[in-house]
Amino acid sequence: MLLGRSPGRLLPALRRCLLHCRCIKSTNTASSAVGDGVVSAFRSICGEDGVSLGDAVREQHGKDESVHRCRPPDVVVFPRCVEEVSALAKVCHKHRLPIIPFGTGTGLEGGVGAVKGGVCFSLRNMDQVLDLHPEDFDVTVEPGVTRKVLNAYLRDTGLWFPVDPGADASLCGMAATSASGTNAVRYGTMRENVINLEVVLADGSIVHTAGKGRRPRKTSAGYNLTNLFVGSEGTLGIITKTTLRLYGIPEATVSAVCSFPSVQAAVDSTVQTLQAGVPIARIEFLDDVMIDACNRFSSLSYPVTPTLFLEFHGSERSLEEQVTTAEDITQSNGGSDFQWARDTETRNRLWKARHDAWYAAQALRPGCKAYSTDVCVPLSRLPQIIVETKEDLIENRLTGPIAGHVGDGNFHCLMVVDPSDLEEMHRVHLFTERLARRALAVDGTCTGEHGVGLGKRALLCEEMGPVGIRVMQSLKDTLDPNNLMNPGKILQRGEL
Repeated sequence: MLLGRSPGRLLPALRRCLLHCRCIKSTNTASSAVGDGVVSAFRSICGEDGVSLGDAVREQHGKDESVHRCRPPDVVVFPRCVEEVSALAKVCHKHRLPIIPFGTGTGLEGGVGAVKGGVCFSLRNMDQVLDLHPEDFDVTVEPGVTRKVLNAYLRDTGLWFPVDPGADASLCGMAATSASGTNAVRYGTMRENVINLEVVLADGSIVHTAGKGRRPRKTSAGYNLTNLFVGSEGTLGIITKTTLRLYGIPEATVSAVCSFPSVQAAVDSTVQTLQAGVPIARIEFLDDVMIDACNRFSSLSYPVTPTLFLEFHGSERSLEEQVTTAEDITQSNGGSDFQWARDTETRNRLWKARHDAWYAAQALRPGCKAYSTDVCVPLSRLPQIIVETKEDLIENRLTGPIAGHVGDGNFHCLMVVDPSDLEEMHRVHLFTERLARRALAVDGTCTGEHGVGLGKRALLCEEMGPVGIRVMQSLKDTLDPNNLMNPGKILQRGEL
């Protein structure tokens, strides 16, 4: 209702809304407070040190890296194994207590907020790499294992796990949000790289989505339960193990950077490179505003124009052909200042602008907070939506340099906002909704890799349509009839 109000009445209305939200939070916490008997039951399962009612711990587990406000749980538990997760879930099920899984807290859509109070299951103590099969290119890990930890563990095997969101996220959390990153154009997202999951359901029962201990490279056996839980954001169960595909570390790597006269030219080069069959590993886009910010932040001197950052993996011989083909294509589209490098130090220097984009954006307005949008569209529609988005940013006086995984059609506006300026926050909110609807209008999605969480539930309804949402709600009701698993996320049931 606030969106239709005049600017003069906007600030008081928003303040009343924030006060109302605080009242809702207090009411929810009071109505779902965990009793002493339940806390004692938790302690009998995972020990005195495995349960915390402290304000600081609860606050830490009530927020992620998003702009959504902190919503702390009533209690935080720290299970050490799947049996403890199952036993704790059974207690919560018996007492109708909401369950919120927590990995590393690096999410970007408010997915860990306890909107109805309840119990946060912090999974950091489950941090073992359990089964590595180098000859089969797979590994099974617990939820406390992050992608950097896994790749360090794999260092001497000649293998690696390539899915790389910006943060050092939990691998089970990455499965829960269907994360991806810069390598997705070649290696795929979590949906393509999860073989099996162990999941604790709302009633404490344990399911193995591909069968216990099974890890085939492909299967036609029954429903695809694995990908039902990938992207479910903790609303269907708690992921306690994930079996992942691994890849051989490439013999050689080459990186390149190229500037373009327009967004269209950069995207045309991307499409033509993929059409030519070049197995490119990464192809990242930065707009002129983002490049300018990176130049200032990292003392670089890239031309302030739309820019592609590319990376090629393969043998020494194959890389020469890949680079030559890509360079010819970029030059035919007006690309210039083509630079490439083989050694690690020079490659890192070339990629520094892309790696520092988040911090460079924040540095445009010191003291402000950054928020990343996350739409994804068919490649052919990318130039149109980026041009329209840049015009929208200028018209509405917003700071939002653009960076994206252009090979997937996924791009981010790194919005830099002052959280204390309610009027600016309102303009950002309206902008992000317009951006998402522009993506939907050209057959895209409101989220390419961050997930739905709290902020995109209405947009998900528009994207999926009433029948799709009804099917999702039916699955949720079947697996979690009491709405205990991370309630309030992805689907709206009117409780908020």
